[in-house]
Amino acid sequence: MNYEAPFIARNASFQALVAKLGIDESECVTPLGRWPKLRDVFERQIRFWDVRPLPNALTAVVSPADSRVLLGSFSAQRDLPVKEKFFSLNELVGANKVVWQSRFGDGDWAIFRLTPEKYHYNHVPVSGNVVDIYEIDGDFHSCNPSAVVRMVTTYSKNRRCVTVIDTDVNGGTQVGYVAMIEVVALMIGEIVQCYSDEGYGPAAPLEVGQFVRRGAVKSLFRPGSSTVVLLFQRKRVLFDYDLVKNVRRRDVQSRYSHHFGACLVETDVAVRSSIGMALTQSPTAASAAQSYIQLETS
Repeated sequence: MNYEAPFIARNASFQALVAKLGIDESECVTPLGRWPKLRDVFERQIRFWDVRPLPNALTAVVSPADSRVLLGSFSAQRDLPVKEKFFSLNELVGANKVVWQSRFGDGDWAIFRLTPEKYHYNHVPVSGNVVDIYEIDGDFHSCNPSAVVRMVTTYSKNRRCVTVIDTDVNGGTQVGYVAMIEVVALMIGEIVQCYSDEGYGPAAPLEVGQFVRRGAVKSLFRPGSSTVVLLFQRKRVLFDYDLVKNVRRRDVQSRYSHHFGACLVETDVAVRSSIGMALTQSPTAASAAQSYIQLETS
């Protein structure tokens, strides 16, 4: 009722809410004064083509959302102590999806957690062909860190949509198979699939075999806090050094680090900003990979 009821946009309480959420009105496609409902605040569209520019490198992987990101790995060779703490891989991709369980079983992952004030459209993190897309029914648990700690594998118990993209194709990001898993949270009734090559329309759900462009609009979360999980194959992505380094910061604390007794710090990232690169055999990539490994084992 609160989301759907008509709202006087120029009301002082409405403006106070917008100020509290820190919404930058200059980014919006539609002026605030034309929004009749609270839902429209959370489902606002922004001029992402201007205010969230893509990195120039074609092999760059980008953030799917304005969010807080936490990085990790399923590989035993890395010591981030979070395996099976946030989700069960088999449950997350689906108990009957053996092929994806196998492809991502020893790979890397990134969790992007949206808070209520964030822009709630999700964008495609890589370019490539859609090879699978399906929904998995589930509940509506909170994605708040404290709730995740209290209920292990929360993300794999919530309702979610799984999209698997093959990026090793002509025009692709060249980072192997990537799974984008959109997880609904408390109070959210659906994920609206609304892919668009340009801007916000014309929009339509994705289909298997379709080529998707990195940075394009993919879906919309209904109002509330939500989460996107990206899964990567082993040794196919090199996360940006600053993000990896920030996960292990010891001078700050997070709800994750408090509960797990380890350095687990989220980083605020903008949608369509770089989070990593395709791992190649070039000298530059090899040097970066060595720095990454040194950081991981320190």
